[in-house]
Amino acid sequence: MIVQIRVDDRLVHGQVTLMWGKELNTKGILVANDHAADDSTQAATLKMACPQGLKLLIRNIDDAIKVANDPRGDDMRIFALTDTISDALRLVEGAPGKVGSVNVANVGRFDRSDDSKKVLLTTGVTLNPDEVAAARKLCEHDLPVVHQVGVTDPKTKVSDLLAKL
Repeated sequence: MIVQIRVDDRLVHGQVTLMWGKELNTKGILVANDHAADDSTQAATLKMACPQGLKLLIRNIDDAIKVANDPRGDDMRIFALTDTISDALRLVEGAPGKVGSVNVANVGRFDRSDDSKKVLLTTGVTLNPDEVAAARKLCEHDLPVVHQVGVTDPKTKVSDLLAKL
């Protein structure tokens, strides 16, 4: 089961592998990202950022959904990473009941859409209108959807942030 999907535009990095992996008690990370799955250079870079002893799978979104739905993973604690809320939504909707929570952490810094259409929700989270719509839809699902950058930072409900728009 995916204990948490973290939406972080950096995907794999030190805080994710060391702090969050320990906090969530996971031995495996699933990167659900179409670009990383198709780009051998990016995949190699992500693998270098992953410490020994931690299993890393890099899959496109459709294959990540298959991994999440595979009954062999029901008893595993998997930490999934996406770089967009839209991809997290696809994963949640494609694997109903297989995701424990979603953490919208660091999003939008590398978004190349029209800057005038972005909405700043809180530090580290900047969303274009499509991502705002995906976040609203994600909050309709029966699972916690929060914003929490670091493991010791307070959790803020994304629905509360969206209500301020």
